[in-house]
Amino acid sequence: MKLIICSLLVFSLSIKGFSQSSIKFPETKPLPSFVLENDSIISLKDKLPSNNAIGVKSEHWDTKKFNPYKDELVKFPIQLTFKDSLYRTPILDSMVVTSRFGWRNRRAHKGIDIDLITRDDVVSVLDGVVRFARYHSGHGKAVIVRHYNGLETVYAHLSSFSVKANDSVKRGQVLGKGGATGNARGSHLHLVVNYKGIAINPEYLFEFNGTNRIRSKELWVTQRWTAPYFHSSKRKSKLELFQTEEEAIASLKKEKQIYIVKRGDTLSHISRRNNVSIRSICIANNIKSTTLLKVGQKLVLEM
Repeated sequence: MKLIICSLLVFSLSIKGFSQSSIKFPETKPLPSFVLENDSIISLKDKLPSNNAIGVKSEHWDTKKFNPYKDELVKFPIQLTFKDSLYRTPILDSMVVTSRFGWRNRRAHKGIDIDLITRDDVVSVLDGVVRFARYHSGHGKAVIVRHYNGLETVYAHLSSFSVKANDSVKRGQVLGKGGATGNARGSHLHLVVNYKGIAINPEYLFEFNGTNRIRSKELWVTQRWTAPYFHSSKRKSKLELFQTEEEAIASLKKEKQIYIVKRGDTLSHISRRNNVSIRSICIANNIKSTTLLKVGQKLVLEM
């Protein structure tokens, strides 16, 4: 019996020795979670293409055309949904709007102008993918970011780029430096919000009062909010949010307001008092901005 026990002990010890010294398993190193790029630590998750980035590039993705949607037919009202309730203002300092979406100097101003100093950082208002980052006549050096809800934001008159086409960007990420390239009188940022090539009044979507709030997680956009001649570049438009399709459709059926011209009235006075642009009044009444008004004349105001 002692002999059997001793033999078993020797066998056991030999197995232990074999497992420790003879069997060598390959060393496994944990996969890195981060990489060093341009002296910055970046998560590998951000380096891998996401399904969102692939989806946003599935239609009309053109990194050389400013507007690849020229042949696209857009049906109104437009439904927009937002994942978040906050956006990032496109400049890091306090934002001063110097010119709004609307009719300006007998031309359509399809965005808002924001005051800045040349070389100030310009950042993305929402997460997205850079579709366009190059020079464009009129807009100068411009970056266009396509967002995951179909919107595109345009950042124009930049002095330099910090991103290139096909880069994924986060809300608040620097896109470039502000400037006065292209058709710009002085340094400023011209911010445009487009849906399939159609400009939308940015103030219908975003609150520019320091809260950085998106007005609603679901918004329906009617043609009124895409037509500059309904708005004045010198003041805020009277806001009426449509958060359901029913509200948007009902707004189209509202009766037009009739205004009776009084003594001393001018188109400029009527425009300011009723918060409608002179251009809108002229189009609705088939008159010119130089037309003399008569006391008692009835004007249609599309509110």
